[in-house]
Amino acid sequence: MCGIAACILENDKAAPILLGCVKKLEYRGYDSVGIATLNSSIIVEKDEGKINDFEESLDLSKFQGRIGIGHVRWATHGPPTRENAHPHLDCDGKIAIVHNGIIENYMELKNELKSEGHNFASETDTEVIAHLIEKYKNRGHNLEEAVRRALIRLKGAYAIAVISSDEPDKIIGARKESPLIVAKGERGYFLASDIPAILDHARDVIFLDDNEMVIIDDTGARIKDLEGNIKKKEYKYIEWTPEMAEKGGYDYFMLKEIHEQPQVLRDTLREINTIQRVVDEIGEIKRICFVACGTSYHAAFVGKYLFESILHIPTDVIIASEFQYTANALDKETLTIFITQSGETADTLNALRAVNKKSKTLAIVNVLGSTATREADHVIYTRAGPEIGVAATKTYISQLACIYMLAAAIGRKTEIVKDLRKLPDEMEKILEKEELIKEIARTYKNKSDFLFIGRGFSYPTALEGALKLKEISYIHAEGYASGELKHGPIALIEKGVPVVAIAPPPLPLKTGAKIVKDEEEFRNSHSLTLSNVKEVKARGAEVIGLGAEDDEEFKKNTDKYISFNPSIREEISPLLYIIPLQLLAYHISVMKGEDPDHPRNLAKCVTVV
Repeated sequence: MCGIAACILENDKAAPILLGCVKKLEYRGYDSVGIATLNSSIIVEKDEGKINDFEESLDLSKFQGRIGIGHVRWATHGPPTRENAHPHLDCDGKIAIVHNGIIENYMELKNELKSEGHNFASETDTEVIAHLIEKYKNRGHNLEEAVRRALIRLKGAYAIAVISSDEPDKIIGARKESPLIVAKGERGYFLASDIPAILDHARDVIFLDDNEMVIIDDTGARIKDLEGNIKKKEYKYIEWTPEMAEKGGYDYFMLKEIHEQPQVLRDTLREINTIQRVVDEIGEIKRICFVACGTSYHAAFVGKYLFESILHIPTDVIIASEFQYTANALDKETLTIFITQSGETADTLNALRAVNKKSKTLAIVNVLGSTATREADHVIYTRAGPEIGVAATKTYISQLACIYMLAAAIGRKTEIVKDLRKLPDEMEKILEKEELIKEIARTYKNKSDFLFIGRGFSYPTALEGALKLKEISYIHAEGYASGELKHGPIALIEKGVPVVAIAPPPLPLKTGAKIVKDEEEFRNSHSLTLSNVKEVKARGAEVIGLGAEDDEEFKKNTDKYISFNPSIREEISPLLYIIPLQLLAYHISVMKGEDPDHPRNLAKCVTVV
């Protein structure tokens, strides 16, 4: 979950550009930062803490080289200290390396190297790689061959960038199970963990695959496998602009990304024809299995309700880290759908690799060219643009939109897409209620516990609302299906506990016996949720209600009420009703003095298991 960057420039000094690149990787989660440049020798500066503090203490004048590497670290082996920060050096200070991933056999290698006289300065697994490269260079191999031999010895995940003062015109990168891109621009060549790091300087990108390494010098970038064979790969042009990854006047990326959601939905809806083509290619589907983590798991949960209630297709939702216990039940008549914002989530990729020969696979992904897009049978892009805030907001909306369009395409239900097209305008109306939501945040910011409840399509919204609150404000929050309250959770209700109740209006009754029966179930769902609201209210809870503006019965049983257009019915509500909950979590976080863009202990892309 660390972030790496590297560059080899034609004329510019590397240090300030590297610093800008690693700033764009802050969202990956970090506790320390460092850079190294190479001129006649390697100069390294690194420390624990924030990039801005690091930059203020940095004397850029001493970094003269046009080649360099940079890193933001999220601690795995060893605490966040200056010694454990990257880059790491070999014994003689002639080799420097930055690394994202986990080396599983590092202790075995470390003991071997120590017995051979190597001295270690940190507790990290990464430093082993630097000394292993040194070992092979001391045997007479050039840098490329020494790196190759070192990589063959490693077990685990890595994306690395390496420089050496013995070959001062070269950078070597490699990846296995951690993302790494190669980019070329007018100033030179770049390596990075993710696209936002290099957008200011380059838009032509190659996505490295597992067990590939790249050798970059003044003649260009050459890609090889670990046997030394040349791999021919084409650059892809990235349409994202640098401005798309900037705050645009907002205090935090998260708030900007919440406000971008109406346009994100409009952009994602343009994928409907592509999604129809994908559905035609997939063919007949008798069962669906969603696999995802975190927020993507909640989007998948909405998919389950959608596919089963509207299309009558049996649908499972599996947390990616638990997928190994389900994989054997899949077959070629099952479509397994993997949802991952980054396309690099380790648990999701492991699940994808486990099932790729057993069922049809489809990846719903935001990042062009990411690993999931290359390994799944079929791909749908969410078109959310770069999401910098660690807590997912606009990518959740775009994932939901893709799931709804997928259902529309499979079931030939054009009315679903018509309903989706109405939502961007409704989203903008909800965003106009931000002052009301700030007032609610101010009222409840000091509470220690929240409950979120909903039935049917509103249950995943309750789960996602609770996740947003706890991950950025550190308030304990739980999401429950409303009907589960009497099975235990209602014991938590006492005077003053905030309960967020989500109850969109029921479907209107129509003629036709079958339709009336189905729609009465929706009406019953709504009335049962109102009964649950009355139950918690009677026990002293303070209820924050999300429902239709004309739902007087619901409104009178709440302490705070966020109203919606009554034409937005339950089956389409997850796309809209989550927005106030995102804003509520954001404003509580800011009012508590927290940084919603960089919640503690979390990273944007979880590339380690």
